[in-house]
Amino acid sequence: MKLNNKTFIGAFLTLSLALGFGSCTDDIAFGNKFLGKAPGTDATIDTVFNNAEYTRQFLVGTYALQYYGLPYTSSHNSASYWNGKFDALTDCWQLHFTQSSVFQTYYSGQLNATSGNSSVFGYLNENCWELIRSAYLLQENIGRTPNMEETEKTQMKAEANCLIASTYFNLFRMYGGLPIVKRSFNVGETSYNLPRTSVEETVNFMVGLLDEASKVLPWTPEDPTSETGRWTKAAAMALKCQILQFAASPLFNSDKPYYGSTYSMSDSSPVWYGNYSKDRWTRCKTACEDFLQQLNANGGYSLVQPATNTIEGYRYAFRYGYVNQKSPEVIFATRVSSFGKDTQYMWTQLGGGLNERYSYAPTQEYVEMFPWADGKPFNWDETAKAGKLDQMFVKGDTIATKQELQHRTYTRDPRLYETVMVNGDLETSSLNSGTMSGNNFELWDGGSRALNGPATQSGYFATGYGNNKYITGTNNVYLRAQPQWVVLSLNDFYLTYAEALLQADDNFTGALQYVDKIRARVGLKGLVACNPDKDLTSNKANLLNEILRERVCELGMSNSRYFDVKRYKLGDEVLSKQLHGLRMYRLRKVNGQWIHVNDITGANTQWWNGDKLTDKGSNKNPGFYEPTHFNYEKFGLKNTRAWWSGYDPKWYLEPFPQTEVNKAYGLTQNPGW
Repeated sequence: MKLNNKTFIGAFLTLSLALGFGSCTDDIAFGNKFLGKAPGTDATIDTVFNNAEYTRQFLVGTYALQYYGLPYTSSHNSASYWNGKFDALTDCWQLHFTQSSVFQTYYSGQLNATSGNSSVFGYLNENCWELIRSAYLLQENIGRTPNMEETEKTQMKAEANCLIASTYFNLFRMYGGLPIVKRSFNVGETSYNLPRTSVEETVNFMVGLLDEASKVLPWTPEDPTSETGRWTKAAAMALKCQILQFAASPLFNSDKPYYGSTYSMSDSSPVWYGNYSKDRWTRCKTACEDFLQQLNANGGYSLVQPATNTIEGYRYAFRYGYVNQKSPEVIFATRVSSFGKDTQYMWTQLGGGLNERYSYAPTQEYVEMFPWADGKPFNWDETAKAGKLDQMFVKGDTIATKQELQHRTYTRDPRLYETVMVNGDLETSSLNSGTMSGNNFELWDGGSRALNGPATQSGYFATGYGNNKYITGTNNVYLRAQPQWVVLSLNDFYLTYAEALLQADDNFTGALQYVDKIRARVGLKGLVACNPDKDLTSNKANLLNEILRERVCELGMSNSRYFDVKRYKLGDEVLSKQLHGLRMYRLRKVNGQWIHVNDITGANTQWWNGDKLTDKGSNKNPGFYEPTHFNYEKFGLKNTRAWWSGYDPKWYLEPFPQTEVNKAYGLTQNPGW
């Protein structure tokens, strides 16, 4: 279908952030990312591509349009805390910032095709089409750039391919099959033939771009000091694996459609393959094996291993793996720098400051997914029956004259403490080691950190827990950092390969090998040894569940859980159930009995900001020692989500803006919207 005298895909002809596009004279007004722009003039396409340095900066501007997954600003798309992160739409976190789109639009079930800017990843609001057009402009014009080697031109065109493919994948995971754009468009053009294509066509388009790029890109950045953050062969091949994993999953690859028993759409191919084929998993597995072959031949990437087999060593290895911009584990990441007035809203500034705008409070369900320190599953009922709930995070010795707990021992999976702020952990983490120091997290009702958050279900600790991923403690060392957003990493790849081995070949041994490789890095024993009752060498459903659980423990706050729930259609299973937080009540012994401090007239509920100071004069004082005994109460989260009363599968794919559908260039609405 052709569109006459209308604009294709909203702002596709108007580039923002990196560049602005004018009339048919091809005037381009670059933003502040275009560092090499001639002073006092407006750069045109002729100006840009007749200068090698301008051309390079044009590509830099295109890179600047990539998705960055940590809300750090008050005015930029999905990077705005006014919208919120995907992770809050899962069973593992709940956002308690009531003014966010997540809270107002999603939790209430109000998202629809006319919601506009309320989507967590808007079809028109993420610079996707601006980036795609910018990448095509480079490919179409770089051939005439003087004083630039052909090898550099070829590499830059390949990088543009990756930028297009990765941007399409971001849209594909949200919306399904898409219109395929294969060139830039000029403002003067008034007719477009760009129908929505099938899942298969969209997947093959993305994979084709990456295959072409892989032929010419270097495996690793040629100069890591200046080129980290550029697309490489390794990144292109890893993204291909991720695309094929998503496509092979049950959302699209199934004998049954995700929405009802049939589709009312005349053509359902944009939202479903129409059948199940194991070959799609085989294709994913083959892509993973191609990546492994290159990895074995070229090296360059590896899991960060602990320097010592201690909790400090395990925690630091896990943290370094994603935080450090020189990590050998990171295959591709995006970054942002200062955005003027919005610098004050950097993720770590508000997150490390425990601001309610970043109150992604982990649920009790999520915390219980993390095993004990030896890798055995955590079981609340068994722990309570054994009288060891006080030891479910830390344990230690109370020693006379020492106010703080001595010989503090961490009892759970090291990844828990790096992902979730839990009661009893120490607040300050060293960026150069796994050493923890400072005050203990007081997350009981009335504690120095939690205050009344768990009681009122508000603020950073609304669930009795706080998010620690991409925050790494409350220390000021990292507070104003500009963290990278990890897009592709080796730990994620290993878990993808494990899943593909299981799904394509029923290869339990191979799948377990790669999952256990991830677990061993943080000191956990193998899955089979830790789960003797689950028959993980032959029960496919159980092993798949363990892989998905490992994914959310390893890849917390990376959007992974959100897309895992979608691609496995787990809405009814995990999003329709009641979610919980944990209230802890500090106990004090009075006349031989433990009672709530809250119930003692005049008693202080806080310790390091209360009793530790007032009772420090003598260990005979009731508040001298760090509290170690609590009562525990699981409570249902009250911020009602629409899908708690029955998850509507239409949410697996988001609605296209109705304004775009109405333009009649071939965009069809997703089922149910």
